[in-house]
Amino acid sequence: MLRGGQTRYFRLASNALFSGCGIHFPVALEGALKLKEISYIHAEGFPAAEIRHGALTLIRNFVPVVCIAMKSDPAYEQVKAQISEFRAKDAAVIVLTDQENNDFNGIASFVIRCPATKLELEPLIVAIPLQLLSYYIADERGCSIDQPRNLAKSVTVE
Repeated sequence: MLRGGQTRYFRLASNALFSGCGIHFPVALEGALKLKEISYIHAEGFPAAEIRHGALTLIRNFVPVVCIAMKSDPAYEQVKAQISEFRAKDAAVIVLTDQENNDFNGIASFVIRCPATKLELEPLIVAIPLQLLSYYIADERGCSIDQPRNLAKSVTVE
């Protein structure tokens, strides 16, 4: 897991991209939302297959790209190829993958390893490190984590 000292690199980012495929796409959206809410960094989530359509032009140095690449994902090999492409564009790539997976050593800037579980439960396991990543980045930026600006803590109906 990335800790405060390792997230210092990302505190200066003004944009971030999150990528997930299939069941992991909603988790990528949630990760982007959490980063926006508490660190005020513009972040967007993309389906892994669609990141090449437009978002790829945004990828460069100082644009963190968070990729969910669990081995149980049917599109794992495609996601793995995309991660190599992101690194070729000099992006800071953070990969969330299985505990025993060493495929991204030397490729990704950072690897966050998650416990292996059934495909259906992976979104729950992966969401936690994404929330902690957002927390540590917001903390490095000096943001008010417990009381983010312009965020309603309750739903009101009129």
